[in-house]
Amino acid sequence: MLHISSHVIIPDSEIDIHAMRSQGAGGQNVNKVSSAIHLQFDIAASSLPPFYKEELLKLKDHRISQEGVITIKAQQYRSQEQNREDALTRLQNIIQSVAIPRKKRRATKPTKSSQNRRIESKKKQGRLKALRGSIE
Repeated sequence: MLHISSHVIIPDSEIDIHAMRSQGAGGQNVNKVSSAIHLQFDIAASSLPPFYKEELLKLKDHRISQEGVITIKAQQYRSQEQNREDALTRLQNIIQSVAIPRKKRRATKPTKSSQNRRIESKKKQGRLKALRGSIE
């Protein structure tokens, strides 16, 4: 079971985990042991509350497919169990990230003094460049 919050829990049956051979360096261990974990989680078929489902599907994340399936590949560690924990933690972080409401951006104007500082710095830079010219 994956605990998202005090009220939201994902049963293990909804998370599809497969072991496969890892890529990259690791010597003979890479060729022999299936230590990488391929995790898939179908958002639509899950028991998550509707709010979580909607927010997850709105996310612009390369790990979420068009069909609404989260795919995570964990192969950072040499042991299968550590990679499994890493994949589950990453899934948990993705789901928990949508529970935090985003603050609306309030449009602001630059202050008069900040505008004056900007113009003065531009004038100073212009005078400096003018002094670099050839002397006649």
